[in-house]
Amino acid sequence: MIPRASDMLVRVRDLSVAFGRDEQKTTVVNRVSFTIGRGETVALVGESGSGKTLSALSILRLLPYPQASHPTGEIFFEGRDLLHAPDAVMREVRGRRISVIFQEPMTSLNPLHTIERQVTEIVKVHQGLDDAAARVEMLYLLKRVGIPEPEKRLQSYPHQLSGGQRQRVMIAMALANKPELLIADEPTTALDVTIQAQILELLGELRREMGMAMLLITHDLGIVKKLAERVYVMQRGQIVEEGLMADVFSNPQHAYTRHLISAEPKGRPKTSKAQASTVVETRDLKVWFPIKKGLLRKTVDHVKAVDGVSIQVRQGETVGVVGESGSGKTTLGLAIMRLIASQGPIVYLGRNIDGLDATAMRPLRREMQIVFQDPYGSLSPRLSIGQIIAEGLTIQQPDLDYQARRDRVAAALTTVGLDAGAQDRYPHEFSGGQRQRIAIARAMVLEPKFIMLDEPTSALDQSVQAQIVDLLRDLQAERGLSYLFISHDLKVVRALSHYVVVMKNGKIVEQGEAETVFANPREAYTQALWAAAFDLKVAHRGAAAT
Repeated sequence: MIPRASDMLVRVRDLSVAFGRDEQKTTVVNRVSFTIGRGETVALVGESGSGKTLSALSILRLLPYPQASHPTGEIFFEGRDLLHAPDAVMREVRGRRISVIFQEPMTSLNPLHTIERQVTEIVKVHQGLDDAAARVEMLYLLKRVGIPEPEKRLQSYPHQLSGGQRQRVMIAMALANKPELLIADEPTTALDVTIQAQILELLGELRREMGMAMLLITHDLGIVKKLAERVYVMQRGQIVEEGLMADVFSNPQHAYTRHLISAEPKGRPKTSKAQASTVVETRDLKVWFPIKKGLLRKTVDHVKAVDGVSIQVRQGETVGVVGESGSGKTTLGLAIMRLIASQGPIVYLGRNIDGLDATAMRPLRREMQIVFQDPYGSLSPRLSIGQIIAEGLTIQQPDLDYQARRDRVAAALTTVGLDAGAQDRYPHEFSGGQRQRIAIARAMVLEPKFIMLDEPTSALDQSVQAQIVDLLRDLQAERGLSYLFISHDLKVVRALSHYVVVMKNGKIVEQGEAETVFANPREAYTQALWAAAFDLKVAHRGAAAT
């Protein structure tokens, strides 16, 4: 039901978004109209590249102008025209009356500033609080979004937090000034399943307490079911269906809506060889970060990010590593890839590599590849897609000429479902999901033997997740690839993994054959993760919100 005029907070009518100029102009959002009532939660749903984020960010004029333009359309907030409002008005609206939770917290947080400075800045600017009052408000906000002992995190920098912790800092900043409208762009993308359930519950509570409206942008239909009252479904820059959430999900009218609802990763990984050789193995691996205090910066304790972990990855096998944010999953993967210092043996194809320096490791980099969690942060904005993907070829296979490299890049892009002609474009021209596929293409182009996949599907909508899972399974069967698959999405882990390792506080709490662990988890912690993943109404209250 469209809100009455007296309850209308936002009205967007015939909005178009185009990039480029004159004859080079490309329309990516075409005459979109939607409304948001006071205190209402509205969802914009669609696959990556459908235009949902561009439509939402247009409300605050956060697109890269003048490259972006609005050939048609109106945007009214409480009756005020925002598309033509002066900059002074937009500064008053942004962050105070309308706030945003961005999809990629690592690129949204300033890497040079501490968490304390970034969170207190927003309340100082908009509320005029002094240092002491701002600090009290900041600590309250960080506790409210589930960061334990926030006092210990005040002097941390974004890179020192896990992906889920960074996302929670973004949520705290967005809610700091109690906005009338919260634009939540994939607000739980980087969160594990138990914290996702807690954050969704928190957003629902705050919306009710503050009378706040929410524009939810997501590809996760489970989140839409839990939070939204009305839904707009977008495809290729247009709205193809709209209505009450219950009506759209129970009786979808458009074929694309039916496709979205039915799409999720399915099937199981192809059976691996019983006697397959070991590709990667660790024994009692440790990654401890020192805690230093005092004038002389003496080490007084350690953060035991990985504490005595032993795993084995065989040829043609996928080992899934799951656990809450901060459990040590990514740190374990980075240590295996020799990207951070560690203690304990790391054996690759029978060779002990934990003692090798950077020069000795360089030839092995072709065989050991990585796909990072944050595709935008790992793709250079100054290089074209072709240059990014071909960079490894240039270093590892210098005998290839220019055309041969372009052909290899084109083949890699096609493999991950992108147009081969996209290699002359730049990362900012792609959606989050498309950027993740580019990151996968960069890893695959070198034809590696072992790949660490760090949340490779977290930024992808469900239908593309299913495609990527199928792609990874096919490549594994075809090339005998070995994967270390790190993820909080247990449905994807189940569809791809042969073996599962469950981590908590740097240690393995349970491990075993994937089907056995999924069918009959023994540990209470594992049971809580499974409950949160497959029924978001059930969350583990005792789990550490790390």
